[in-house]
Amino acid sequence: MERLPYIDQHSRLVPADRAHTWAALLRSPSGNPDDLSTLPHGFELDEADPPQRLALSGENRFTRFAVTFVLDEVDAHHTRLTADSSAEFHGLVGKIYRALVIGSGGHGLAVRYMLRRIAAEAVRRAA
Repeated sequence: MERLPYIDQHSRLVPADRAHTWAALLRSPSGNPDDLSTLPHGFELDEADPPQRLALSGENRFTRFAVTFVLDEVDAHHTRLTADSSAEFHGLVGKIYRALVIGSGGHGLAVRYMLRRIAAEAVRRAA
């Protein structure tokens, strides 16, 4: 997918190794961290480099969007999980949608919540 305009970046330090964080990112019911069939609804896989990088994209009638997750190993027991978001909004309705989703701060709240949830799952898997 072509590069879309940058929206934002959010990071979280996860108290778990990169393998457990990757598995939590995928939330694979099979427990197999290489199972990419469990992607979030509305997203398709652009690129996967387990357990370092996962790039997803999608489109709806208002926007084309992409999110890239990067997992940096801080040490043997900590991973920095970063989500980079980008999007292109279509027409007047897209501008309104952007104001509602991005301008309101809702997108940032949702991404930070998602990163907290992934971190909690990674800690649970590592225990």
